[in-house]
Amino acid sequence: MCVLNYFYNMTIFEAVMLGVVQGLTEFLPVSSTGHLILVRALFGVEDAYGLAFDAVLHLATATAVIVYFFPDIWQLTQAGLRKLGRLPVNKRDETLLYSLLVATIPAVVLGFFLESLMEKTFRHPLLVAGVLIAGSVFFIYAEWVYQNRPQTNTMSPKKGFKIGLFQALALIPGMSRSGATISGGMMLGLSRSEATRFAFLMAVPVITGAGLKKFLELLASNESVAWLPVTVGAAVSFLIGLAAIHFMISFLKKHTLWPFIWYRIILASFVIFIFVFG
Repeated sequence: MCVLNYFYNMTIFEAVMLGVVQGLTEFLPVSSTGHLILVRALFGVEDAYGLAFDAVLHLATATAVIVYFFPDIWQLTQAGLRKLGRLPVNKRDETLLYSLLVATIPAVVLGFFLESLMEKTFRHPLLVAGVLIAGSVFFIYAEWVYQNRPQTNTMSPKKGFKIGLFQALALIPGMSRSGATISGGMMLGLSRSEATRFAFLMAVPVITGAGLKKFLELLASNESVAWLPVTVGAAVSFLIGLAAIHFMISFLKKHTLWPFIWYRIILASFVIFIFVFG
């Protein structure tokens, strides 16, 4: 009985820990996939609940974005419906809607062909550490471009598609979807706050689609699911995700990406030390 209670408590603990990691790192430019791989490797946590946990966590973080940006999403939905009904549409809303639509194309197309390969190839912590450092170099370059080129802070479908290409880099564990898209937006002339807002809005269809895809795979697999820890992990991921979104939007209004760059480099150095010399 004691053994059963101990196992039960540990599974809830693991679910909460992974939920915190997913909710926090999905929206900070530090890579959620990379952190989940590292946490499982460093703490000896198995791929608990596998497909079920991944599916529900993706849906939980997608819900966090939808809830936080619901007024924006509702406004864009109305703009789309008005456009279909050939009614007058606010030009800024129309441009943003088209930009978001084309921005999803690269991630959807490349994700369809490369997601499984990337997940299998880049699962080792040392590879994740290497990508963390490579991503940091990319963020440094984005900050340099931002400081040395004027910001027009105007969006267009062409820019949206280019930012979508940057988002596709997040298929590599350790890169970070938010980091790649925010950096891409900054390099294309958006302010940090506008690049962050666009990055989170364009994450809605991608994260939701990934979650639904995994959930359908779960239903098809007939996998036995321990729903209590999975649900607890999802709830934690949702709440932490809301806080992380608010933090990033507020933080990047006044600050740079440098704190995250240093964090990534320090974390990668720690992982390399542990797995090479530990």
